[in-house]
Amino acid sequence: MIDYLIIGSGLAGIGFSEIALQNDKAILVMDNNSQNSSRIAGGLYNPVILKRFSEVWQAQEQLVLMNKFYSVLEDKLKIKVDFKKPILRKFFSIEEQNNWFTASDKVALAPFLSTQLITKKYSGIDSPFSYGQVLQTGHVDTAVLLEKYKDYLVRNNLFVEESFDYELLEVLPGGVRYKDTEARHIIFAEGFGMHANPYFKHLPLDGTKGELFIIKAPGLNLDVIMNTSVFILPLGDDLFKVGATYNWKDKTNLVTEEGRQELIDRIKEIISCDFVIMEHFAGVRPTVKDRRPLVGTHPVHTAIHILNGLGTRGVMLGPSMAKGLYDSIENDVPLDFAIDIKRFIPKGQR
Repeated sequence: MIDYLIIGSGLAGIGFSEIALQNDKAILVMDNNSQNSSRIAGGLYNPVILKRFSEVWQAQEQLVLMNKFYSVLEDKLKIKVDFKKPILRKFFSIEEQNNWFTASDKVALAPFLSTQLITKKYSGIDSPFSYGQVLQTGHVDTAVLLEKYKDYLVRNNLFVEESFDYELLEVLPGGVRYKDTEARHIIFAEGFGMHANPYFKHLPLDGTKGELFIIKAPGLNLDVIMNTSVFILPLGDDLFKVGATYNWKDKTNLVTEEGRQELIDRIKEIISCDFVIMEHFAGVRPTVKDRRPLVGTHPVHTAIHILNGLGTRGVMLGPSMAKGLYDSIENDVPLDFAIDIKRFIPKGQR
């Protein structure tokens, strides 16, 4: 019998897999690659919600765990995926400047918002009102991370590439059985695929479709991440990843003309040089209406657990949510109620 059968190998799945392995647990990961939001994600980590100049929930705690987590993975996999890079917020008015400096005086935001106005001129961007700089930021190359981690799992016979059939899952007195595999626990980290899961499909996972571009812009000289209504992430060789849109109705991974035009319009609000669209792709983020992840144990079957709903901040949330679930299962450490799926059970029935 293994310790954990983990369904899904996106940011949530590899987060839990790695924490379990670091604690000498036996695991098996299963995935059919049907969900691609983690692979195509921008991978940005940013402790500030720039639309409202407010702090991301538990940002500092998440950053501490995240930095250690990706550093360990880089050493383990012999790759570089975590790139520390400033995020600049382009100001469109004096009023936005003033709002920025007002926010930077708040205790929770002071560690993350620089009070130094960035006046540097970047070719290809008109910036009469300059920029604000967010601190402790960067991006993780999620495509490389997930590919290399999967390779590692495959080399160590810890990965099975197939679709999970819920009807074949048997609940045992001391765990679960799936086909020939018995495990003490099963972790569902399926992203938007959770809607097919009979154990958790009642939870309010509200997928949000996002569309992104890779553009080529030789006239754009940018060595930082620009983030306003969209982010612009430099990739090298005059290539930039740009995103993303938010569509709450369309739940497919198909690109749309509406998404394409929206991105084009937003890019033109930020940069003044020509660009060519090299790639256009889309994915459905696993989001939740209260903007908190879905973490916890099934109310009836104590061997069945969920790690989902990381939304647009999976790079930051993944390690801390995985650790929280692991500590809950192995060490009886209560989950923060803000992320625990118990919050959706009526008070009198908990």
